Amino acid sequence: MTPSVPTGRLPDRVDVTVIGAGVVGAAVARELSALDLEVAVVESRHDVGDATSKANTAILHTGFDATPGTLESALVSRGYGLLRAYAQVVGIPVEQTGAVLVAWTPEELAELPALERTAVANGYTESAMVGPDALYRDVPALGPGALGGLTVPGESLICSWTTALAFATEAVERGAHLRLGCRVEGMSRQVEHTVLHTTYGDLASRWVVNVAGLASDLVDGWFGYRRFTVTPRRGELLVYDKQARSLVDRIVLPVPTSRGKGVLVAPTVYGNVMLGPTADDRDDRDDTSTSETGLSFLLEKGATVLPALLDEEVTAAYAGLRAATEHKDYVIDVDASQRYAVVGGIRSTGLTASMAIAGHVTAALLDAGLDAARRRDLPGPPRMPNLGESFPRPYQRADLIATDGSYGRVVCFCERVTAGEIRDAFASTIPPTSLGGLRRRTRALNGRCQGFYCGAEVRRLFAAFQGGAGPSPATTEAR
Repeated sequence: MTPSVPTGRLPDRVDVTVIGAGVVGAAVARELSALDLEVAVVESRHDVGDATSKANTAILHTGFDATPGTLESALVSRGYGLLRAYAQVVGIPVEQTGAVLVAWTPEELAELPALERTAVANGYTESAMVGPDALYRDVPALGPGALGGLTVPGESLICSWTTALAFATEAVERGAHLRLGCRVEGMSRQVEHTVLHTTYGDLASRWVVNVAGLASDLVDGWFGYRRFTVTPRRGELLVYDKQARSLVDRIVLPVPTSRGKGVLVAPTVYGNVMLGPTADDRDDRDDTSTSETGLSFLLEKGATVLPALLDEEVTAAYAGLRAATEHKDYVIDVDASQRYAVVGGIRSTGLTASMAIAGHVTAALLDAGLDAARRRDLPGPPRMPNLGESFPRPYQRADLIATDGSYGRVVCFCERVTAGEIRDAFASTIPPTSLGGLRRRTRALNGRCQGFYCGAEVRRLFAAFQGGAGPSPATTEAR
């Protein structure tokens, strides 16, 4: 099988089409491409992981607080181990910082024993109740008034951008056809296949897997179902400068509510500190704007949890949309008669559960009649560029710089991104098609100045490399 490039045309007919290339869709495509199948992945946006996945809080969850007995609980618990192991193989940065849930009221304190029992029911036995003395010893900058907490040492930080890109890269290198900027606008059922009507023409597919995220209920409706409705839930976040990192070395969580895990304070793998998210139900499935109300709410919460954080510089404010539904569990089902699978209602835990979801869906498809054997000619896994601040970056590696001076020429000084990394992004299996895509592959433009100082040079390199005739290593070294 010869894969298509992200901007290339799709074949007229395939065995399976995955609609959606967020982190879960990319994971499903990776799993299916390990079978003897012709797989297509269509994504309406112009990059993988460019919708809900890119605005995830980027925490690798143990699943300690999931509802026991649910599909989500089982898949998050399984996915945690799978993704940790995969991250080591392909180079996705992970930091096991641990987390602590902080109770600020007697009512919240009374909830902690039940949360500890929930963790045990989910198979996680490392949580422990702690008093205020232990809390302030571990997080000295914590605001006054904390009554107690529950530690979760297994909670970790991860790079959600690299995760989605790694899954999609491996799928393409295994032969999957990826088409970005390709919106599915409808479908027609035929006897042997489904015809998907896309903005780039019709695509006939024997099986269809709906991982369309915010549009998954609409796609589900094309197949005659009305089993869930997606309500876009906007989450706004504030990202603080790297100088704030000394204030907190672990994830500080609130006691969760029915609307979600609440507003947290957490380090990031990029060296920043994050405050958020909010939880605001919207009607517009594309509304990722930030609001004065949302940011004021975050500052109010931050003043309680970590008041010193508010004295630090804000690097960025952003918002993402989660695909909330009326159900308290994932909606994953296969309709053998229509050769159709839905993967819906995947909340923020979908990042952690992604590989387990992919395995679960693939097994269900095989049970439903998808006839395919595992391939024996699979290429090795990709090795992704490191975006983590706690791991050696190219500008710090004398061995790389000695062989290629481009890794010693810093272009983005806030994030220490080099010309060699930008060049490598365009030489990768799935190159960036926008400056946003370049940010997610290199961290360029992502720092304190938000591109004020480096923007012109980054744009120059972007234009040169996107044109297919980018500067040579010698040229980028000399400038």
